[in-house]
Amino acid sequence: MTKQPQPPAPPVTEPFDPSSATVVVVTYDRSALLSRLLDSLLVMDPPPGRVVVVDNASTDDTPAVLDSYAARFADALPGGLVVHRSPVNTGGAGGFSEGVRVAWELGATWLWLMDDDVEVVPDALGRLGRWAERFRSVQPRRYDFDGSEFYWQYRQSTALGIPIPFAPAGFDASGFRDMNSGCFEGMLVHRDVVARIGLPDPRFFIYWDDAVYGWLASRVTRSVIVDEFALRRTREIRQWDMGVRHLNASSDRYRYYILRNRGIMRHYYRAHGALKPVRFALGTLLTIAKELVRLVVVERTARGTSNLWRGLRDGRRIARDRSFTTMPPLAPAPAQPSGRLR
Repeated sequence: MTKQPQPPAPPVTEPFDPSSATVVVVTYDRSALLSRLLDSLLVMDPPPGRVVVVDNASTDDTPAVLDSYAARFADALPGGLVVHRSPVNTGGAGGFSEGVRVAWELGATWLWLMDDDVEVVPDALGRLGRWAERFRSVQPRRYDFDGSEFYWQYRQSTALGIPIPFAPAGFDASGFRDMNSGCFEGMLVHRDVVARIGLPDPRFFIYWDDAVYGWLASRVTRSVIVDEFALRRTREIRQWDMGVRHLNASSDRYRYYILRNRGIMRHYYRAHGALKPVRFALGTLLTIAKELVRLVVVERTARGTSNLWRGLRDGRRIARDRSFTTMPPLAPAPAQPSGRLR
C-alpha cells in the first residue's frame, strides 16, 4: 500500500534556541572515543540542552565512563546527561531508534544525532542555529581524521537506491545544497519531521538506516547540507583516495548488511510509491561491484565475498515478506491538505 505524503507542520517562527537541542549519541565498546566526544560536548558554546547516550550493551568500561561524566553534565547542561543502556547490541540502527525515542519523549525540539567516533567543533551549534531557523533537516560538514574535508554523498538516486558518487562537493553563495539522504554523523532534525516519519528503523542493524531516514525526511521537508564544519572524525579508517572522495575499508559484517538491508529499503520505496524494480535491481548490482572494488583495492583481499552473497540472499527473503510494515509516524496527522514542511 502506497503511503500518502504527510501534511505540513506549522512553520517555525521563533529563533533557534540551543537549549532546545538534544544531542543523541550511540556507543558500543569505544569508551576512549566516547570520552573524547563527551569532553567536546562539555565545552560547546553555546551548549545544547541535554545529551542522550545509548550504550549498546558495551562490554568494556563504557558504563563506568558514563557514570564519571554524570555530575559534570548535570552542572553544565539544563537536562544533564541521560544514559539508556540496551540489554543487547542492537547496532547503530537500533541505537539511534532508541535514542530518538528517548529524546522525543523528553520533549526535545531539535535532535542532533552522532556516532561516538566524532568530536564536536566548539561553536557548532551556533553555526547550525541560523540554518535551523530556515530548514528542519540540516546536515553539517565534517573534518576527516587527518583534518581534511570529509566528502559525504548527500544525494542518492531513488530509482537505483544508491548514493550518487560525485554529487557536487562545492557550495555556491547560498551556503547550502539540497539533499535527499541523511547521515547519523551530525544530522540535525526537528521533532515535527520525526513526528511524520517515525523513528529510525532498528531492523537495519547497520547500514542504509540513516540514508533511508534522511530520504524520508526529504519527502516531508526541504533537507539541506550546509557549508558549516561541525564535527571532526576521531577514528582513522583505511581509505583509497580517489581525489574528489575516498573509498573506506569495510568489514564482513558491513558487507553482509549493505546487501541484506536492500530488502528493507525496497519496502520503504514501495510504501512511498518510489520503487522502480528493474532500476533498483541494477542498483543492487552496482552495490555488489563497488564492494568488490573495495575488497580488492582498499582491503587488498578477495576474501569476504561470501558475506555479499549471504546478504543478497537474506535481502531477497526480506523483500518477499508481505507482512513487513514500515515504521509508523509518532503523531496523528492533522486534518489538512497534503504537502511539505516549509
